[in-house]
Amino acid sequence: MTSTSAHSEGAELGRFLRARRTQTSPEHVGLSVGAGIRRTPGLRREELATLAGISIDYYVRLERGKETRPSPAVLDSLARALHMDDQEHQHLRELAARAARYVSEPPPAPSRTVRPHLKLLLESLRPNPAYVISRSMDMLAWNPGGLDLYAGLEDWPAKHRNLARYLFLHPASRNLFPDWDRQITACVARLRAVAGTAPDAPDLTNLVGELLLKSPDFARLWERYEVTGRKPAQKTFHHPRAGTLTLTSQSMQLEGTPGQRIGVYTAEPGTPDHDALLLLDMSAPEAAPHREVPHASS
Repeated sequence: MTSTSAHSEGAELGRFLRARRTQTSPEHVGLSVGAGIRRTPGLRREELATLAGISIDYYVRLERGKETRPSPAVLDSLARALHMDDQEHQHLRELAARAARYVSEPPPAPSRTVRPHLKLLLESLRPNPAYVISRSMDMLAWNPGGLDLYAGLEDWPAKHRNLARYLFLHPASRNLFPDWDRQITACVARLRAVAGTAPDAPDLTNLVGELLLKSPDFARLWERYEVTGRKPAQKTFHHPRAGTLTLTSQSMQLEGTPGQRIGVYTAEPGTPDHDALLLLDMSAPEAAPHREVPHASS
């Protein structure tokens, strides 16, 4: 492994540890805090090293990206000391594994092609809004309600339709979601989790770079390095045409695809929410599910 590549991957591991350390209060891990003012937010490095049973020098090397091969026992000790949940613990392991192996060059962006049978599946799910998205949340295929549910998204060219970009940069998104703050927090956590294991992939770096530049809200959340955003089972939309509707959401990984997922929204038949869902399906553009999505320019 080249020294430059090793340092880059180790730095990502260090950034994650530093973010978790500075956001973990001493009280949360059972430490008593004196009356003096603490200059360091969260835990101090030496406190975390002591809790994890490792030397302060070794931990500093980890956080600075100079140590790239921590043992599984060290990773487990750090996860316990920081009270990581299962998802955060797994993310820590993946970052460490990536830091330890050789990566000669950035991997290519995954294919944006959606298989024909998946487009048929989207159509068969009507009137339930449904779509296929990439790992970086590009909207790749949809049925009429799946696109129209995100009011105003159809105004953008197909290659720019991305749910993260919509949440942070489209003027309609704040009005569409009454819990917009919660939505963007979960969105960034998801992107952080994916980008942490593929930090050089162009589909992710291009999107993250754009949002860091254009959205202070994204930049603030990105710096926190949270990878366990709490995605609510239900979402409420204040849709400009269909009115207010609360739908149950379900997202599923699609086997045999490069990280593509299908998202589906449902409502109990006979309810006002289902009536609004029917209106959305009937009034949306019919050509939407069959449109081909060109490859995004770099």
